[in-house]
Amino acid sequence: MPAGLIALALGGFGIGLTEFVIMGLLPGIATDFGVSEAAAGWFITGYALSVVVGALLVTAAVTRLPRKPVLIGLLVLFIAGNFLSAIADSYPAMLIGRVVAALCHGAFFGIGSVVAAGLVPAHKKAGAIAIMFTGLTAANVLGVPFGTFLGQNLGWRSTFWAITIIGVVALVGIALMVPRTKDDAVSGSLRSELGAFKSGQVWLSIIVTILGFGGMFGAFTYIAFTLTEVSGFDPRAVPWLLVLFGAGLFVGNIAGGKAADKSVDKTLVVILAGLALVLVFFALTAASPVATLFSLALMGGFGFATVPGLQMRVMHFATTAPTLASGANIGAFNLGNALGAWLGGVTITMGLGYTSPIWAGAAITVAALLVMIAAAGAARRGGAAQAASAPQVAPDVVREPEESPVP
Repeated sequence: MPAGLIALALGGFGIGLTEFVIMGLLPGIATDFGVSEAAAGWFITGYALSVVVGALLVTAAVTRLPRKPVLIGLLVLFIAGNFLSAIADSYPAMLIGRVVAALCHGAFFGIGSVVAAGLVPAHKKAGAIAIMFTGLTAANVLGVPFGTFLGQNLGWRSTFWAITIIGVVALVGIALMVPRTKDDAVSGSLRSELGAFKSGQVWLSIIVTILGFGGMFGAFTYIAFTLTEVSGFDPRAVPWLLVLFGAGLFVGNIAGGKAADKSVDKTLVVILAGLALVLVFFALTAASPVATLFSLALMGGFGFATVPGLQMRVMHFATTAPTLASGANIGAFNLGNALGAWLGGVTITMGLGYTSPIWAGAAITVAALLVMIAAAGAARRGGAAQAASAPQVAPDVVREPEESPVP
């Protein structure tokens, strides 16, 4: 395994931690700032929307710059945002810190995906992307439970101080372990990168990303409330329950990457169908603590198994200009997060209970499945038409090389 993949995963760990750990801290933060659950949800929604902006504008701004220095600069922005969150003394100040940290997210994972794929042979590209995203899953398995535990015992600010320190460690890792390649020195022009969006399949992939991840986050954003108010768990158990979700993310990410290296579209169709079924099961059985344990692990597994395939799909159809499209798809993941968080907050505000976000997530996932089936069918038809238009050569005809003219 190239050492650069480990460094990229380390950066992903820090960024994943700041994105996900707030779910377990949300009740305490809401109480501290004196706001409702739905208002506190904007620390998640605002972060996600800022990721979308950063994924497009920041990536576009740095598309011609060397990728390694860009990754280092993005981690500096990440450190600054978490520092602001740690010292925030009001709701608006906390929101500003979240926004600043989020601006690096999309560009880091978008550019990092391209770098990761370039470190391995063609048949291992989805797997390499999965390894980079292992940082996100490790953040959930190890970081989120520990960060939630730390926040519950020493105050939520201590968690953001810890994330700031992790960001510094990740920056050093990127500087030392990610190699600088020839492709790193000369990136494509912004015009060529924008040309990737002429592909209808790129847009379909982005739509699937929004809906697919929106479905999972519709259920997960308010999971702390579901676990305590519906399933009946003690609030102190929430960090350890999130370990199950994180373990599912870890296994699903690796398995999804390996499956996508064989067939991206088939893998995505199967995984999205599985996620929809898991969410329905979770919504129906959330009052059962035992069933909830299985649902958490399966929701994480199926939800994150989509990531390598979705990222690989958009890069594939972006052909020779994948950087901005890759960043845009990272933004799409977080636009899905925002969609799920917003819709879950709406259902709670309407008085539909703490299982209503799970039902909303299931509905969004079904929509993602339908779009993915349509996209896969269009891709097959397009491939068949291209093959039919190609010139055919009889298999028994062997062309002899022409003799070079003798001067």
